[in-house]
Amino acid sequence: MLRPKVPTNPMPTGTVTPPAVVEPPAVVQHTPAPAPVAPAPARPTIQLTPGAVIAVVGGGTAVVLVVGAVLVSMLLAVAITGASLAICTLVIRSLVASQNGR
Repeated sequence: MLRPKVPTNPMPTGTVTPPAVVEPPAVVQHTPAPAPVAPAPARPTIQLTPGAVIAVVGGGTAVVLVVGAVLVSMLLAVAITGASLAICTLVIRSLVASQNGR
């Protein structure tokens, strides 16, 4: 019915392309100009005051609590859906069984 056919390779034409001649690139050394050195800052860029630390910790705690509440609510929704499907399955099964008994 379906028979695979092996493809045939075309015969070589006999024309051969000559290999390309590769010439090495000329090496020229340049001495780069010295880069200007920026003075090191005397103090760090980010300074956290005690109030800022409390705000960051409070914000992080709020984010963790919100994400946790969302994940728990999603898990609860899946559990409720599974339980309701199980109850629907039992009801339909009992209805089908009672119809077969009559």
